[in-house]
Amino acid sequence: MGIPGSGLAKGLAVTLRTMTRRSHTAQYPEVQPELPPRTRGVIALFEENCTVCMLCARECPDWCIYIDSHKETVPAAAPGGRERSRNVLDRFAIDFSLCMYCGICIEVCPFDALFWSPEFEYAETDILELTHERDKLREWMWTVPAPPPLDPAAEEPKELAAARKAAEKAAAATAATAAAAAAAAQGEAEPGREQPGGEA
Repeated sequence: MGIPGSGLAKGLAVTLRTMTRRSHTAQYPEVQPELPPRTRGVIALFEENCTVCMLCARECPDWCIYIDSHKETVPAAAPGGRERSRNVLDRFAIDFSLCMYCGICIEVCPFDALFWSPEFEYAETDILELTHERDKLREWMWTVPAPPPLDPAAEEPKELAAARKAAEKAAAATAATAAAAAAAAQGEAEPGREQPGGEA
């Protein structure tokens, strides 16, 4: 058996130890907190990447994403081509009074249109004001931190590899065209070149 009152003594020891330490007060909002890089503050929208595929709205377990769109006809790019239709985003809103910040919409977006922003100061006095439209979601896009650098030992992303190969191919074609033009110019200049002694 333990000594009677030992638990009380341990508790009082913790209390005394805490009383002698200087308390630290976070001076918010004058001093902003240092948030971890992967903070789930709010969802930001990069509108140019959205193709209105509705995947985020369908996968959202809370049904808090509202999307409206319409179709537009795009004229043919070349003569004889056919017209195409594309979706145009009219409304993209998220009701943050329903959102549970699971991040499923960000994960399933195939076009990188949704991102986590560390912004967290968007409290409202009216719950109806927590439905934020695409203009506000776009403003939060500029607070999204840059992605972490790639691991030096990681493979090059396929998009960068394809872009690099295309750039190298274009540079090689340009160099070949320039070399052919230089050779043609040299060939034209040689028949009329004057030989020593004044003879052509």
